[in-house]
Amino acid sequence: MRTQPAPDPLLIACALGIEHFALRSGDRGARRAGRRAGGGPERYRAGGPVDILRTGMGPRAAERSVTRALAGPALARAAVLATGFCAGLAPGMHPGDLVVAEETRDPRGTVACVGTELLVKELTRALPGRTVHTGPVTGSDHVVRGPERSDLRATGAIAVDMESAATLLSAVRAGERPVAAVRVVVDAPEHELVRIGTVRGGISAVRVLRAVLPTFFEWHRNVLLPRR
Repeated sequence: MRTQPAPDPLLIACALGIEHFALRSGDRGARRAGRRAGGGPERYRAGGPVDILRTGMGPRAAERSVTRALAGPALARAAVLATGFCAGLAPGMHPGDLVVAEETRDPRGTVACVGTELLVKELTRALPGRTVHTGPVTGSDHVVRGPERSDLRATGAIAVDMESAATLLSAVRAGERPVAAVRVVVDAPEHELVRIGTVRGGISAVRVLRAVLPTFFEWHRNVLLPRR
């Protein structure tokens, strides 16, 4: 009898300790909810093993960490999803809004994301009332503030962060695989972190990040590459 190959794993990459904590605590909460619900625990599991990787802050740290992780046999075929916080570039964005990248960009190249429509659908269902934005996400090697937002917005990007582009570029360079990026807006043109009162926005973003794990698992189950 032919043995069914094991499903490919999912690597979820984030940069900061608070992001890693939010994802880990969200994972535990989702699994408890699945057990309580009964009869539908598959919503709370990915299509294969899941690894939540804290890369460290900045594109170089993301590149090093992701390249190292994917070099090992356990994650060699892993789907990769970059997540965490971002700065919104478009007017009208608010802390706690979600950004699903259609592509990620940095000076070294552009990476097209897979399953964007599915992620938007699942995020809208899982987080009713939260606005989900789609479009290009650009990379930066520093925190973007003030007029620089307008310059990046003029390129067509709707959000910026320091790790997504480096994470996905490293992932596709390591081998063919599905990749995506989902970010939570923590500051925006009218709600910069340097302003008084934005702590509430940061708390909102953490709560949203804790709630997204089931949507990542659904994405993973639907985009697994066929075995050759």
